[in-house]
Amino acid sequence: MTKTAKTTHQETHAGDGAGLHLHMRTVHPSVPIPYLTKEEMTTTARAATALLPGRPPAKDLAFYAGLGALTMAGALEWPVALAVGGATWLVRSGRKEKQQAGART
Repeated sequence: MTKTAKTTHQETHAGDGAGLHLHMRTVHPSVPIPYLTKEEMTTTARAATALLPGRPPAKDLAFYAGLGALTMAGALEWPVALAVGGATWLVRSGRKEKQQAGART
Protein backbone atom coordinates (compact mmCIF):
# COMPACT_ATOMS: atom_id res chain seq x y z
CA MET A 1 0.00 0.00 0.00
CA THR A 2 1.25 3.45 -0.75
CA LYS A 3 1.44 6.26 1.71
CA THR A 4 -1.60 8.09 0.31
CA ALA A 5 -3.73 4.95 0.44
CA LYS A 6 -2.89 4.46 4.13
CA THR A 7 -3.70 8.08 4.93
CA THR A 8 -7.00 7.91 3.10
CA HIS A 9 -7.97 4.68 4.85
CA GLN A 10 -7.03 6.13 8.28
CA GLU A 11 -8.90 9.37 7.69
CA THR A 12 -12.04 7.54 6.59
CA HIS A 13 -11.88 5.07 9.46
CA ALA A 14 -11.29 7.77 12.09
CA GLY A 15 -14.16 9.87 10.74
CA ASP A 16 -16.83 7.20 11.24
CA GLY A 17 -16.44 7.10 15.03
CA ALA A 18 -14.14 4.06 15.04
CA GLY A 19 -17.13 1.77 14.58
CA LEU A 20 -19.16 3.22 17.46
CA HIS A 21 -22.58 4.66 16.73
CA LEU A 22 -24.08 6.53 19.65
CA HIS A 23 -27.57 7.92 19.52
CA MET A 24 -27.94 10.92 21.77
CA ARG A 25 -30.82 13.21 22.60
CA THR A 26 -30.33 16.87 23.27
CA VAL A 27 -32.65 18.67 25.65
CA HIS A 28 -32.96 22.45 25.59
CA PRO A 29 -34.98 23.60 28.61
CA SER A 30 -36.33 27.11 28.55
CA VAL A 31 -34.43 29.16 31.10
CA PRO A 32 -35.61 32.70 31.75
CA ILE A 33 -32.84 35.26 31.49
CA PRO A 34 -33.19 38.08 34.02
CA TYR A 35 -33.19 41.59 32.66
CA LEU A 36 -31.09 43.97 34.73
CA THR A 37 -31.18 47.71 34.30
CA LYS A 38 -28.24 50.05 34.71
CA GLU A 39 -29.72 51.45 37.93
CA GLU A 40 -30.09 47.99 39.46
CA MET A 41 -26.47 47.16 38.64
CA THR A 42 -25.27 50.47 40.08
CA THR A 43 -27.16 50.11 43.35
CA THR A 44 -26.03 46.50 43.77
CA ALA A 45 -22.39 47.44 43.11
CA ARG A 46 -22.55 50.33 45.57
CA ALA A 47 -24.10 48.14 48.25
CA ALA A 48 -21.39 45.50 47.72
CA THR A 49 -18.52 47.98 47.84
CA ALA A 50 -19.93 49.58 50.99
CA LEU A 51 -19.31 46.28 52.79
CA LEU A 52 -15.63 46.19 51.81
CA PRO A 53 -12.99 47.56 54.16
CA GLY A 54 -11.33 50.88 53.37
CA ARG A 55 -8.35 51.26 51.10
CA PRO A 56 -5.09 49.99 52.56
CA PRO A 57 -2.26 52.47 53.06
CA ALA A 58 0.06 53.08 50.11
CA LYS A 59 2.92 51.63 52.15
CA ASP A 60 1.13 48.27 52.37
CA LEU A 61 0.24 48.30 48.69
CA ALA A 62 3.85 48.98 47.74
CA PHE A 63 5.08 46.17 50.00
CA TYR A 64 2.68 43.55 48.62
CA ALA A 65 3.27 44.75 45.04
CA GLY A 66 7.01 44.35 45.63
CA LEU A 67 6.46 40.81 46.92
CA GLY A 68 4.41 40.01 43.85
CA ALA A 69 7.02 41.50 41.54
CA LEU A 70 9.82 39.52 43.18
CA THR A 71 7.76 36.36 42.88
CA MET A 72 7.00 36.96 39.21
CA ALA A 73 10.65 37.73 38.51
CA GLY A 74 11.64 34.43 40.10
CA ALA A 75 13.62 35.94 42.96
CA LEU A 76 11.16 34.40 45.46
CA GLU A 77 9.17 31.22 45.27
CA TRP A 78 5.42 31.72 45.72
CA PRO A 79 5.18 29.79 49.03
CA VAL A 80 7.88 32.02 50.53
CA ALA A 81 6.16 35.17 49.29
CA LEU A 82 2.85 33.91 50.65
CA ALA A 83 4.39 33.17 54.05
CA VAL A 84 6.12 36.56 54.23
CA GLY A 85 2.98 38.41 53.14
CA GLY A 86 0.77 36.49 55.55
CA ALA A 87 3.10 36.96 58.50
CA THR A 88 3.41 40.67 57.73
CA TRP A 89 -0.36 41.04 57.54
CA LEU A 90 -0.80 39.23 60.87
CA VAL A 91 1.81 41.37 62.63
CA ARG A 92 0.41 44.63 61.23
CA SER A 93 -3.20 43.73 62.05
CA GLY A 94 -2.13 42.80 65.60
CA ARG A 95 -0.46 46.17 66.03
CA LYS A 96 -3.53 48.00 64.72
CA GLU A 97 -5.76 46.16 67.19
CA LYS A 98 -3.45 47.03 70.10
CA GLN A 99 -3.37 50.69 69.04
CA GLN A 100 -7.16 50.81 68.76
CA ALA A 101 -7.57 49.12 72.15
CA GLY A 102 -5.10 51.58 73.74
CA ALA A 103 -6.95 54.54 72.24
CA ARG A 104 -10.28 53.34 73.70
CA THR A 105 -9.04 53.14 77.30
